[in-house]
Amino acid sequence: MTMQQTEGAARPAGRPRSEKAEKAIIEAALDILGEGSGVSELSIEAIAARAGVGKTTIYRRWSNKEDLVVDALASLKPPIPPLKGASVRDDLVTYLQVVQSESIHVRTRCIMNIAMSQSDRHPRVAERFHEIAIKPRQAALRAVMERGMANGELRADLDVEMAMAILSGTMMWRTKWSSDDDLPPDLAERIVDEALRGFRPR
Repeated sequence: MTMQQTEGAARPAGRPRSEKAEKAIIEAALDILGEGSGVSELSIEAIAARAGVGKTTIYRRWSNKEDLVVDALASLKPPIPPLKGASVRDDLVTYLQVVQSESIHVRTRCIMNIAMSQSDRHPRVAERFHEIAIKPRQAALRAVMERGMANGELRADLDVEMAMAILSGTMMWRTKWSSDDDLPPDLAERIVDEALRGFRPR
């Protein structure tokens, strides 16, 4: 048995070092952004120091700060849970519950505001974030609406884009401009039920 084989056999099981380092880097970037630092003020040096890694470790994974920020932001968006398709109402409630859970989390809300408000200064960050985190959600919501129109649960002439904006926008408005104490526990259900009054066939 060679020395290399012996060392390999003795290596403890567990998460690969690269995965641990990547998670630490992502969390460090999110922590700094969540503390109010803008993308322009964020530095690779600060992220490396917070994560306990060297700058070269970061640059082996991301070629620049903007790509790291995009991946960090995308990691905040949990995957849409399976939309079972039993009814449009159930799927819309499930979708909005995810939006609500993200919106009321202070760090997540702060970071999302930074990502969306700095599109002029960092258009590539905003564009990539939209591709990675926003468009898949829009596609999932659009599929629910179109299925409802096809099976008669929703009006055949429904303006899908407007309906999506009404649902998501109302949830964002309530969670952003109301205190947590003002939010009813069934907020997602109430928004969906009110919207469906206009979305359903007359």
